[in-house]
Amino acid sequence: MPLLTAAEPAAFTIERPQGASEFLLVCDHASRLIPQSLGSLGLDDEQLATHIAWDIGAAAVARQLSAALDATLLLQNYSRLVIDCNRPPGSATSIPTRSEHVRIAANEALATADAAARVAEIFTPYHAAISAILEQRLFAGTRTLLVCIHSFTPVYLGQARPWKTGLMYRKDLRLGRALLELLRQDDSLHAGENEPYAIKDDTDYTIPAHAEARGLPHVGIEIRQDLIAEIHGQQEWATRLAHLLPKAGKGIQ
Repeated sequence: MPLLTAAEPAAFTIERPQGASEFLLVCDHASRLIPQSLGSLGLDDEQLATHIAWDIGAAAVARQLSAALDATLLLQNYSRLVIDCNRPPGSATSIPTRSEHVRIAANEALATADAAARVAEIFTPYHAAISAILEQRLFAGTRTLLVCIHSFTPVYLGQARPWKTGLMYRKDLRLGRALLELLRQDDSLHAGENEPYAIKDDTDYTIPAHAEARGLPHVGIEIRQDLIAEIHGQQEWATRLAHLLPKAGKGIQ
C-alpha cells in the first residue's frame, strides 16, 4: 500500500521556479502534515502543533523572503516526524522515536518496508527536486547561493536559548561568515555561529549533499520560533534577511 494517496500533496512544493535571484531557498521542515495512512502517529493535535513536528514560522519567512528576492523556493510538505529530510536515511534521527520529551511510539520497531516507503515517497523526491534545480541552474550558467531556512524552540530540554538567530556552516565560510558579520551589527540579535546547531554528517543532509558536495556558497539560518510565530515577526525577519543576504553574497566568487 502506498504511503501517500493521489489526493494528498506531493512531497515538495516549488515556488517561483523561474526566480531571477542567485539565491536558492529550501525549507526542510516546512510542514506538520502527516500522511493519512499514518493517522496522527499516535500524537494529539497539541503535540503536532509544537516544534517537534515542524519548524514553526520557517515556511512563512521563507515564502516572504522568496517574494522579496524573487528567489526559487522548495518546501518539504510533510512532518519531520514522518521522516526528517535533513537527516541521512537510516541515521538515528531520520525517523525519530523520540523528540525532546515526547515518545513517538508509532515509529518504534518500524518495518523495513515501511521505512523504505517514507524514504522513497518523501525524502527522495524532495532531494531529487533540489538536485534537478541545481543542475538546471548550472546548465544555464546561473550562480547559486543555497540558503536553508529553519527555526528553533526557545527552550530545549529545560535550557533557555539566548540567541535570536543562529547560522550554520562548516567547510565553506564565504556566505555564512559574511552574513554573521552583518547580523552582529545589531547586538540585540545575539546571533550565534553554529549555535544552537552545527552541521554534522549524522544530523544534517541538505547542506552536505547539495552545497558542500558542489562547492556552492551556502548558509543554514535558524530563527527562534517565538519571534516568527506570528505574521509581524515573520515579516520583520523576511525583510531583514532580504536586506542582508544580497550584501553578504556580494563579492563571493
